[in-house]
Amino acid sequence: MIFKDMLLMIFSSLILVVGVLIG
Repeated sequence: MIFKDMLLMIFSSLILVVGVLIG
């Protein structure tokens, strides 16, 4: 697995969580 790909995945889930928290 590429490190950049992993970082992108983590960033995406983080954005998703923030979006859910904001509502």
